[in-house]
Amino acid sequence: MNTAQLPALSLADVVAARRRIAPGLRLTPCLIAPALSEIVGLDLWLKRDDLQRTGSFKERGARHALLCLTAEQRALGVVAASAGNHALGLAYHGAQLGVRVTVVMPVTAPDVKITRCRGLGAEVVLHGENFESAHDYAQQIAAAKGATLVHPFDDLNVIAGQGTMALEILEQTPHLDTLIIPVGGGGLLAGTLAVVKSLRPEVRVIAVEPAHAAGFVAAYLHGGPAPAVLAPTLADGLAVSRVGALAFALAAPLVDDVVTVTEAEIAAAIAVLARRAGVVAEGAGATAFAAVLAEKISPRTTRTAVLPICGRNIDARTHERVVASQPECSHPPRIASAA
Repeated sequence: MNTAQLPALSLADVVAARRRIAPGLRLTPCLIAPALSEIVGLDLWLKRDDLQRTGSFKERGARHALLCLTAEQRALGVVAASAGNHALGLAYHGAQLGVRVTVVMPVTAPDVKITRCRGLGAEVVLHGENFESAHDYAQQIAAAKGATLVHPFDDLNVIAGQGTMALEILEQTPHLDTLIIPVGGGGLLAGTLAVVKSLRPEVRVIAVEPAHAAGFVAAYLHGGPAPAVLAPTLADGLAVSRVGALAFALAAPLVDDVVTVTEAEIAAAIAVLARRAGVVAEGAGATAFAAVLAEKISPRTTRTAVLPICGRNIDARTHERVVASQPECSHPPRIASAA
């Protein structure tokens, strides 16, 4: 796709999205985490979007996309492919708004996400080993039903909805200097950058993705979206081999840095969040903290950082196993450099 033909996203688009979705979304807290701050040697604030009703920030984009449907589109319903959280957001808000929802999940999707999505009233279809296979099948279902396909990260209305979290963060933590954003398909990153670089261009926005699904890095190296090698990852919500063309075009010129984290680093982050902050985070929700914990975000250039805990939907057995596998005190407190 020619990037010159891709639509733009403005701050006004995100502000309008916030106005639309506000009656149906929780204003989640953004609070300093003293114990974590002591460990990593900087002031660390957590934006707790895991406290949304379905446990993920994905509700923002899902609700906004549904609200932007025409009456005819609402009547015909929507179809989406998702590793889980986008599906949950569509299922919950579809029920609230009276829109039928069909979601296609990879067969590898966590049981907790499949069960909850069905419980919210969506039709759930399991197909394929990865997001790409699920998405191809979702396109076929949408065409057969005449339904609207709602892409989880490469849809302008979805991206505008995700960007509303950044508006809240800037209001809740006006003194931040760094915002750390997990990346799968790139929708949250694109929406965040549209807001931050319009209102606070001096704030650094750092993207973090799992090394086992480094699609944004692959796109950088290729000069555009390109397939990355996928391997099993705790961050199943970020397990997308190719970033969205629209999301990448919006985000790539504005992002300040991109780093990757290993599976061991994600596991350590999940455990520390649970033990030191009482936060149950799924792998994707812990990825931004993993970068800080692994010292990939330097205290020399960062004083006050905000990161989203963007999801809590992890199987209880998996969470227990990950936490139990990590040493109790593997990260002693550090003192931030005065340099």
